[in-house]
Amino acid sequence: MRINGSHHFVHQHQDGRCTVVPLHRGESIGRGLLAQILRDCYITRKELQKKL
Repeated sequence: MRINGSHHFVHQHQDGRCTVVPLHRGESIGRGLLAQILRDCYITRKELQKKL
C-alpha cells in the first residue's frame, strides 16, 4: 500500500493498474464508490464482511 495525501493506493493489479481509495477525515466512503472498489479488487461483499 502506498499513500499520497488522502489517497491510499491499496491494490496493484497484474496489468499494472492500481486501485485508489480516497480517505478524507470525517467522511465516509459512499455506497457506490465502495461497490466500485470491491469490483476493481475482485472482492465480494461477503469476503469483505468476513475480514471486518
